[in-house]
Amino acid sequence: MIPPYRRPNAPISEHWPSGEAYLQTTPQENSQLDVRQLEWREFFNDSKLQQVIEMAFNNNRDLRLAVLNMENARALYGVQRANLLPTVNVAAGLNKQRYSSDFLASTASKEVEKYSVDLGITAWEVDFFGRIRSLKKQALEEYLGTKEARRSAQIALVYEVVKAYLTIAADRSNLNLVKSILKTQEGVYNLAQRKYKLKLINEIDLYRAKTQMDTAYADVVRYTQQEALDHNALNLLAGELVPEDLLPSDLESVSPLKDLSAGLSSQVLLKRPDIMEAEHQLKGAYANIGAARAAFFPSISLTTILGTASNEFSGLFKAGRNTWTYAPQIVMPIFDARTWSAYRVSESTRQIALAQYEKVIQTAFREVADVLAVQGTVDKQIMGEQSIVDSAQKIYDLSSKRYANGIDSYLSVLDAQRSLYSAKLGLIFAKFSKLANQAKAYAVLGGGGLDEQEASKQDNRGSFQDKILSLLDFEFKRMDAE
Repeated sequence: MIPPYRRPNAPISEHWPSGEAYLQTTPQENSQLDVRQLEWREFFNDSKLQQVIEMAFNNNRDLRLAVLNMENARALYGVQRANLLPTVNVAAGLNKQRYSSDFLASTASKEVEKYSVDLGITAWEVDFFGRIRSLKKQALEEYLGTKEARRSAQIALVYEVVKAYLTIAADRSNLNLVKSILKTQEGVYNLAQRKYKLKLINEIDLYRAKTQMDTAYADVVRYTQQEALDHNALNLLAGELVPEDLLPSDLESVSPLKDLSAGLSSQVLLKRPDIMEAEHQLKGAYANIGAARAAFFPSISLTTILGTASNEFSGLFKAGRNTWTYAPQIVMPIFDARTWSAYRVSESTRQIALAQYEKVIQTAFREVADVLAVQGTVDKQIMGEQSIVDSAQKIYDLSSKRYANGIDSYLSVLDAQRSLYSAKLGLIFAKFSKLANQAKAYAVLGGGGLDEQEASKQDNRGSFQDKILSLLDFEFKRMDAE
């Protein structure tokens, strides 16, 4: 009853965008690309950063919720799968009743005792038309989707931790810069005070020097505050306080990351966990149509009981006390408007799942294209920012000499200081952008989350009943194939 599933065509271009902002990818790079097999420890090789990521894996509550959702979906799949099997129950009972003489042939009333023990199957639906199998298939796709959601959550967590870690490194680089500027401005202001007392400069130059010192002090406070806020954000991701010895001192102390290539074809996106999750949801919608179709056909159920009964407990298991019941039932729907409505709902649900699947692919394509655009331009941006810093440094040095020799006013020195300060902040931001984009490339290309050993440890925590149901499920699959 389930419609045959065919993977929809991806609503994106087969190739990545090209132009001045993008690097050219060679076929050799494409053939060597296998981001999913690259474990996060191989990519993020900074030892301190690795420890912080492991803390997040162990303590992050969002990841824990993703794992619990997967376990919940797995249990629900087990429940739905178990509906294929009959439920065998044993029941023992005592029934004692007094009958009135008005309802008996004799004139005396009578008391009757009945002891019984029954073993049997009650209302087991024989799945001739695949309704239960369709629901089992839907539950399986939901479970597989939550597995991919867990993997997606792991990758996203790695990226968010790395980004927060790099943000702290950039903030500390900025903080170190403004502290050095503050120290310089304090010296300049002290010198200006002495010159003012000797009437070598006017009051305007004195207050200009003080303004620069106060501005640097305010920047120190601002970046100190921002660094504390970013530390709190990292603590939230890690699920506990990250000790100071695991934090970077600045951007230069962070080990360089690898550049990842997306290859030549955009089909690599189909292996991203969020896209695979959306595809499992689409397959589950197909299976739901099968269950809705099966509702138009007869429902066949079976009740059968074997037991023994006696009017005395001691005679319960004697010869001649055996009882049995065999009661098959077929229910044929003639008119039920709910079945047609349910079928239309299943069809619309499939269309919704298809649109969501296509949207996830388009979003992923845009994310990778953005990463490639930054990857193709960020090195040039860093070179440009470095050139600006070098030029601004020369202008500042020359302005200081001209002011010291009385050739130029202090206003030129202040303007050169502001330009140099802004250029150094721009260089730090460009370096941060490169590292953050490398981390994002790992995430948007669907890199690995936990290593295989740790992931399999979480996935194989089934109980003995789960293993029995898995064996039975294998037998059902073999029977279906035959």
